[in-house]
Amino acid sequence: MQYSLKEILDVAEKGGFAVPAFNVYNLETLMGVVRAAEETKAPVIIQMYSRLFNTGTGRFMSPVILDVMNQLKTPVAFHLDHGAGIPECIRAMRYGATGIMIDASTLPIDENIEATKKVVDMAREAGVSVEGELGHIGSTNDEAWDAYTEVGDAMRYVNETGIDALAIMVGTAHGHYAKTPVLAVDRIVEIHVATNAHLVLHGGSGVPDDQIKAAIHGGIRKINFGTDVCCAFIESYKELEPYSAPLDVVMAKVSECVKAFAIEKIRLLGAD
Repeated sequence: MQYSLKEILDVAEKGGFAVPAFNVYNLETLMGVVRAAEETKAPVIIQMYSRLFNTGTGRFMSPVILDVMNQLKTPVAFHLDHGAGIPECIRAMRYGATGIMIDASTLPIDENIEATKKVVDMAREAGVSVEGELGHIGSTNDEAWDAYTEVGDAMRYVNETGIDALAIMVGTAHGHYAKTPVLAVDRIVEIHVATNAHLVLHGGSGVPDDQIKAAIHGGIRKINFGTDVCCAFIESYKELEPYSAPLDVVMAKVSECVKAFAIEKIRLLGAD
């Protein structure tokens, strides 16, 4: 069933769990996520990075994703992840996305608010939900990830932009962690209480299970998994003999590994 980003996160807020948002890159990763949703009967968010909407990949993948959304019997949203600008947001909406993220987090807060509000106003006309980011969630290659999103800034950002979901910086980063992250769960709780936007945790790949559960208890309602989807795909493919069978048969085994990973995260987040 097609849901907007806000609608699917409303379900999570009511149920006290988080919806996993899986980044897909090709048909095999999409098939793995979809079959995991079918087996667990869980709501999921299927999302693609901004760069894929700037290439033929987004154009080719979107019709398949929309068809899948109509076939699944559980809630599913189609989301643009880390939208680089208005052109990418428009393109994602034209391709059928039910949620878009505008990432202006590297800008000063006043400029971030201005850029985000433009996208919110535009998306409202199309009935599409919007996610914004406050406190730039960088890379695991950065020296530190402890510049947390301020509660007062979050209140102002949500109130002035009207966003539906807010990605906050609370100790995570994108990529492989060289050291175990420590989430600022108290800050998650404070922002959850102070704002009416659904809270999003980026950089979910590699975060210990106990911290994931604590973050959800604190108010996180969407958790992104991108790096680990890639790893499930690549590591499983490396173990196969690519010439042992026709390519579709070989790649079906890779898709099964992505499915197994997705099921594990669905259950961890309580989405099942």
